[in-house]
Amino acid sequence: MINIILSGCNGKMGHVISRLAEADENVKIVAGFDLNTVQTFDYEIFKNPAEYAGTADVIIDFSHPAALDGLLHFALDRKIPAVVATTGLSAEQIEQLHEVSRQVPIFFSANMSLGINLLIDLVKRATKLLEDSFDIEIIEKHHNQKIDAPSGTALAIADGINEALSQPYQYVYDRHSVRKKRDKKEIGIHAVRGGTIVGDHEVIFAGTDEIVTISHTATSKEIFAQGSIKAAKFLAGKEPGMYDMNSLLASL
Repeated sequence: MINIILSGCNGKMGHVISRLAEADENVKIVAGFDLNTVQTFDYEIFKNPAEYAGTADVIIDFSHPAALDGLLHFALDRKIPAVVATTGLSAEQIEQLHEVSRQVPIFFSANMSLGINLLIDLVKRATKLLEDSFDIEIIEKHHNQKIDAPSGTALAIADGINEALSQPYQYVYDRHSVRKKRDKKEIGIHAVRGGTIVGDHEVIFAGTDEIVTISHTATSKEIFAQGSIKAAKFLAGKEPGMYDMNSLLASL
């Protein structure tokens, strides 16, 4: 049995993870952290991590970037591994994750879906074959309540493409203010917000007289919750270090 602390337990993703954990005989949520302490599931909720006197095998964080600092202090103090699935982290916060991972195992991914991470792998392979003669564009679509744009997943896809390129391309987010032809060495990243779209990512390789597209569509938040629980099972008991979906996929 893996005991989990769930940070952001009263958010939408927190509720999905809690429901899935209740049906999984191999995991148990022993405490939750959230500014909203209304009791919804069968575990105690704390507004401040320092208020929790117990322990756990791993933390799952689906909260808000503003809560990261306090959560990492708690993880370091109690030496509890943490799965960080919160999106919209700054470059400084990601560097902070790397610093903490020297003492505590940290699992970080911009997207907890196994399918998205498979897409990134496929896109990297396609990039190596197509970079010389194809333009690369990324389109991401999300619901109208999403705050960050472009999505962390779109940036992770772009980063994966740049890793596969013989030399890095520039990210271009907006072309309306500049009247000039598209530069060859750029990756266009476009964000669409509307309705209740859970998550849709498409990578377009546009060549002469042909187009190759690789896409992933999420129809439910459950895929991210399932991915985070898989990550928690994977991370529990690991040595300090930085882990990600590639680490998890390699273990399957």
